[in-house]
Amino acid sequence: MEIKETHLKDCYIIQPKVFVDTRGYFFESFNKKDFQHHTGLTIDFIQDNQSLSQKGVLRGLHFQKGDLAQAKLLRVIKGSVLDVAVDIRPQSETFGQHITMVLSEENNTQLFIPRGFAHGFLVLEENTIFSYKCDNYYDKASESGIIFNDKTLNINWQFPESELIISEKDKELPTFETLFK
Repeated sequence: MEIKETHLKDCYIIQPKVFVDTRGYFFESFNKKDFQHHTGLTIDFIQDNQSLSQKGVLRGLHFQKGDLAQAKLLRVIKGSVLDVAVDIRPQSETFGQHITMVLSEENNTQLFIPRGFAHGFLVLEENTIFSYKCDNYYDKASESGIIFNDKTLNINWQFPESELIISEKDKELPTFETLFK
């Protein structure tokens, strides 16, 4: 497993070593000991989530506040997504910066985002299955988010806005500036 730092503090790209033969493939998707050795971070994942979405679905940008914030390890089982992580930790040197990358069943790339990040993804293929591990339980009372087309963040979703499929709840999310003045 190869673990690479991104330009965002404590955010890592994980590329598993894939073993392929005539039967198919095998890879280790997470190894706590290796992750801790390469990052210095101790993570205890306690909840796994999975979604199925169609091309054009945009979910996010979501996060949980305070003590119920979540670190996440993100990956695609089937299909592909444009994944976005935004550093929303006010004391961070990369506060307000984001990363975008394609996660797919083809590249098996994973993204680790620490607590204090907003997260969203745009589905690029029909019937995409997205999976992620969390180090904290979901709590409706602490959930929040940032509108996907926030002018301050200026995220390039690489998809026509008129063709996006977005929940009513996500269309009503506040701006970055409203949350972090």
